[in-house]
Order: sequence, then structure tokens, then C-alpha cells
Amino acid sequence: MKKNVIMITNPVSGGVDKSEFIDAASNYAAKENLNFVLYETSADNNTAEIKALYKKFMPERIIVAGGDGTIKLVAEALANEDFILGILPAGSANGLATDLGLPKSIEDSLPIAFKNDYKEIDVIVVNGKMSLHLSDLGLNATLIKNYEEGSMHGRWHYALQAFKTLINTDVDFSATVTANNEMTEYQARMIVIANSKKYGTGVTINPNGVMDDGKFEIIILKNLDFMVFGKIITGNMPLESEDISIISTDKATIKTTFPVSFQMDGEYYGAESEFNIEVAPQKLKVAIP
Repeated sequence: MKKNVIMITNPVSGGVDKSEFIDAASNYAAKENLNFVLYETSADNNTAEIKALYKKFMPERIIVAGGDGTIKLVAEALANEDFILGILPAGSANGLATDLGLPKSIEDSLPIAFKNDYKEIDVIVVNGKMSLHLSDLGLNATLIKNYEEGSMHGRWHYALQAFKTLINTDVDFSATVTANNEMTEYQARMIVIANSKKYGTGVTINPNGVMDDGKFEIIILKNLDFMVFGKIITGNMPLESEDISIISTDKATIKTTFPVSFQMDGEYYGAESEFNIEVAPQKLKVAIP
């Protein structure tokens, strides 16, 4: 009897046509004598439908063609199930794939997604929601909000929004961080909650990041001028700076004096003033090179 493999894709993520990914995965599954089941996400009801598909087919592997948002949708929907996640990077934010060292080409990523060994990575839970990769509050989250609300998309429009965001968001915020039995107050432009090392741009924001060590890092950027912010979004983060503090922990609370813009894995989540954070160790099996 054939084993089942489910492929889940977001038809609109990253503005990338997924038909090439679907055809390549379908052909690869046929070559490996697997029963190929395709699910394309829509505007609603994805979680229930993904759960039902899993129960029906009980696959050992689920292949995701998409970015961090699609991966997170699958991970949350099937949080208590046992499967290996294979990633074909195809979204606007491919931070997790970048951090795992996954190749960008379909041909190279297919055998990894379908056949390779896996790594059990931690996930971070922020205010009850799952973050697989990087979340942040402050300037970058405001940029993501402005970019999502804009009518134009693409790299140049992202750069333009970055410039506008920095010029128009001249607001530091006070944050009290409680971690490792210590409470510290900071003035910050941006705070990153990181399970891994890199943003999707390839920039290393968290040099201490290990995705399966049972810990996460809080990176407090106290000063962020246009040069530094430009380096963050283009992939050249200067890490040797007295303007940066890094805390490694498995549980923390961040409280701000007023609601601050917040994003998780490249998706804007509104403005909040309290963040309760903890690690869920080795929660997700992901195929790796």
C-alpha cells in the first residue's frame, strides 16, 4: 500500500506562482511511489481542513511550498501530531528555510523535503501564539505593517517603506524585561524575540541562536539610526555595539509603557504592551540538508 504525502501551499504567498512547485513535487512523489495529496490554502477555515486532511491520510511527511507564514499555519494546526515537515522555500519571508540552510532551487530542495533526515526544533510561544523563527516589537514590526497596508509591493517599495518608517517613527519605548529571575528596564527602538540566527534577508540578528537548545534570545536594540536599520534589512547587521543587549532564556515577560507594534514570522499582529514568552522544546520535526 502506498504511503501518503500531503503538500500544502499558499497560492498567493510571496507573489510566486506555485504551479512549478506543485508539478515538481507531484512528479517526485510519483517517482517515489507515494500517494500525493495537494491542499491549497484559502482566506478561511484552513486550520480545520488541514486537521481533517491529516486525520484522513496520516502522512509521515507534509511538504510546504511557501514562506514562514504557511509553515506556521501548518505547525499550529497540527501542533500535537507526529510528522516531518519538508520545506520548499516559496514565500515572501523564508527566514526559517534560510536559517536551516535549505537550498533555494526546487530541484535541490525536493529530495531534502521528501527523504532527508530531520531536526527537532524548538518553537517559541508568545501570548499563546506560536513563533517558529523571529518576532519583534517596535520599528521593524511598524515597517511590516506599513508595507502590508501599502498598495505596491516588491523590493524597492520595501526599501521606500523602510525609509518612510524610520523618518516617521521617531519613538523610543520603555520596556521592562523579566528573565532568569532578573528584571531590567531598557529604552529601545526595537526588541527581537529570536529562536534562530537570521532574518529572511540573511542578516544575522542573533549570533547565539540555536534552534534546538531549549532557549531563545531577546535582542534589545537601544539605538537604531538609518545606517543601522538599513544594515538590518539588507543583511549587514553590525553586532559589536554597546547599543545592543542580548538575553538568553527559556521564559520571559516584556512589558512596555504603551502598546508597541508587534510582528511574528513576518506577519503583523497589532500593537500590544505585554508579552509573555516561553519555549516549547523540540516541538517540530523539520527535514534538513
